[in-house]
Amino acid sequence: MRLVSLRRRAAIAGLLALACAGAVRAAAAPVVLVVGDSLSAEYGLKRGSGWVALLQQRLAQQKIAADVINASISGDTSSGGRARLPALLAQHKPDLVVFELGANDALRGLPLAGTEDNLAQMTQAAQKAGARVLLVGMQVPPNYGSDYANKFSGLFPKVAKQYGTGLVPFLLQGVADAPDARDLFQADGLHPLAQVHPRILENVWPEFRKALAAAAKGKHVGAAGS
Repeated sequence: MRLVSLRRRAAIAGLLALACAGAVRAAAAPVVLVVGDSLSAEYGLKRGSGWVALLQQRLAQQKIAADVINASISGDTSSGGRARLPALLAQHKPDLVVFELGANDALRGLPLAGTEDNLAQMTQAAQKAGARVLLVGMQVPPNYGSDYANKFSGLFPKVAKQYGTGLVPFLLQGVADAPDARDLFQADGLHPLAQVHPRILENVWPEFRKALAAAAKGKHVGAAGS
């Protein structure tokens, strides 16, 4: 009888442990992966002053659960991001992936079809891995020619619509197109000053918040059904 009682206690303890593990999984914070270039990698800035760092701070201030991983690399192109993405997805298992890539493609005059294909392939890979996707749109100066500029800026809404992702229309809205735009950038004329990054965060925040809420909801539904 004592042996049966011990076995019963062990079985109950095992069930409780499984239940606790399930509760921990369900309560785990969504993982956000940001894959971008120098605009997200704090190029020329003091660490912690870029928009991704400010995003982390806002989430903490508003007590919104999320673990933000900034995997941005200065100089990265959409093809570079595409090459890095499989390892990032396997390592971090994100619930939401933010893609901020493409600006360097345009600066190098790379074929737009290649940029579009890279964005599409990255989006599909992230979605197949179970993550929500938020695309961050960019624009190029008019000196590139109106046809090239229009087609480039149109890539982002096109891919977003095709794959049902969230979309930030233009990361540098109110910055690159401001009357005093030149005063808002570093000496290279390409990278915003630190004091501009709060505005950049405001451009990202509305769509990010919606995407994160959807990712968190999907995470809890998945945990409940597991």
